[in-house]
Amino acid sequence: MSGSFIRLLDVTRTFDTGGGVNRLSIDIAEGGFTVLLGPSGCGKSTTLRLIAGLETPDSGRIEIGGRDVTFAPPSGRWLSMVFQSYALFPHLDVAENIIFGLKVRGMGRAERERRLADALSITGLDGLAERKPAQLSGGQRQRVALARAIVADHPLCLMDEPLSNLDAKLRHSVRQEIRALQRRLGMTVVYVTHDQTEAMGMADQVVLLNRGRVEQLGPPADLYLRPATAFTASFVGSPAMTLLPGSALQALAARDDMPADLPGLLLGLRAEDLVLEPEGQGLLPATVLYCEYLGAETYVYLSVEGAEPIVARLPGRQEQEPGTCLSLAWRAGAAHWFDRDSGRRRD
Repeated sequence: MSGSFIRLLDVTRTFDTGGGVNRLSIDIAEGGFTVLLGPSGCGKSTTLRLIAGLETPDSGRIEIGGRDVTFAPPSGRWLSMVFQSYALFPHLDVAENIIFGLKVRGMGRAERERRLADALSITGLDGLAERKPAQLSGGQRQRVALARAIVADHPLCLMDEPLSNLDAKLRHSVRQEIRALQRRLGMTVVYVTHDQTEAMGMADQVVLLNRGRVEQLGPPADLYLRPATAFTASFVGSPAMTLLPGSALQALAARDDMPADLPGLLLGLRAEDLVLEPEGQGLLPATVLYCEYLGAETYVYLSVEGAEPIVARLPGRQEQEPGTCLSLAWRAGAAHWFDRDSGRRRD
């Protein structure tokens, strides 16, 4: 990846019905895979539409490749888009769907055919050029949409939840195909999803949005291992990070490793860092609610007085009867502390 290719500088776009973004500033590297992540209504689709030119900001500036495109039309931004709905013409075959935009632009037949052959090969659609969309699987239809973006030969590709219509197994395989294609072609990709598994598995950079603002921006590992806020901690990771209010930890206040202002803090703990000890031998009393055996690991759901139910991730198969009284502990160095009121990380 090289330097900044897309820049949003204090961009604001609001709607009468709510939502949008507020003074959003983001730098996106050229040749990278950036994921816009967040819950519904956080502003990720609005951000993508602003980059695409489908929305105009109320204020702020948008640059692509060092050029101010704040008010430029989509056709002047040298980008392609892949949508959740595939947006294929049902009466056209695969080849015609892929090169439709090239025909509209008046590109010569020889160049169209060359690009089509390359795109079919890259996306694994060889032999399917004459099929209609109705004769294709969901994954194949999405690959047609990807091929259409490839033949456009634009340096920037925007993807708006392109895998939402696929089943879980197919999502995984197409996810890997998209990532491999992006690396092979060196495209800059901006990808919108609410699925943090997609974000963690695909992104060079994750932009986590919350209520129209950037909550945290960085490599996926940074958001998981060192969340900047309690929101990041609870949104990134499956299962979510446990957040224990300081009031539930008062029995530990005298310990040397406990902060002095416990009531004003939240303690964050990842599920894999929790340790279950026999009753009375750990740090906090806990009661087993139920277990989920998932093959390679078991999730144990627990209740702790003064806190929401929490989950511990244990290796292999673990048998714990509901109602069993245990003690909860955590690995050394595993604690994340957040300010209870602001949600900001407390180092």
